[in-house]
Amino acid sequence: MTGGGPLGASFDPDRIAALRPGRGSGPVSGSAGGGRFVASRRTWAQAGVLTVAFLVLLYLIEAVDAMIDFSIDRAAGIEPRDIDGLDGIFFAPLLHHGWDHLIGNTLPVLILGFLTLATGIRRGLAATAIVWVVAGVGTWLTGGAGSVHVGASSLVFGWLTYLICRGWFARQIGQIVVGLVVLVLYGSVLWGVLPGQDGISWQGHLFGAMGGLFAGWVLSSDERRHRRQLRTGSPVPPR
Repeated sequence: MTGGGPLGASFDPDRIAALRPGRGSGPVSGSAGGGRFVASRRTWAQAGVLTVAFLVLLYLIEAVDAMIDFSIDRAAGIEPRDIDGLDGIFFAPLLHHGWDHLIGNTLPVLILGFLTLATGIRRGLAATAIVWVVAGVGTWLTGGAGSVHVGASSLVFGWLTYLICRGWFARQIGQIVVGLVVLVLYGSVLWGVLPGQDGISWQGHLFGAMGGLFAGWVLSSDERRHRRQLRTGSPVPPR
């Protein structure tokens, strides 16, 4: 999260990488000029490897946690409005309340994490970081007193809203289609942002979803600026 004036077009990490020496001067993947969802085989392969590696990490952490009577959850989860629980903002998405909790998150992490990274590795990692922080801070500020919040579902909700909204913000038909497919398949889980079910961190779900919305807006700044320049007739800088 940032303060001050509005974010400029250069915030998009994929565009920053493309402008570095040795990276070439061709159009950025997913730029407004392309107007379509572009993912090379290498990007898809990298997205798959990173997603599986993250999932393996979650299972390894849960295995260690199970060996020590799940004490890591209590020590490193988010404890709302407790200074000692602030470190949970960084660790909570890596922890789960038992194997059932982790298994329930496995398929959504695998599918939605992969699709997020497939929009561009750097962009997907930036979106994940934004969701991670927004979800953690929001949960720490609003969670129930005395509760401990853990689980990758905050990321799942953030990835879901990111995939749904980014194509719309960037006006990219391919990503809009992907977002609609994701909405049809997983849209029902968005009810998890509402309070009501005991033992479910609806705060993590809600702020994860808000983080995904914010990430979609921030990471489409280049395309939105390009459209504004076209509408106003301002010179469009070289891409």
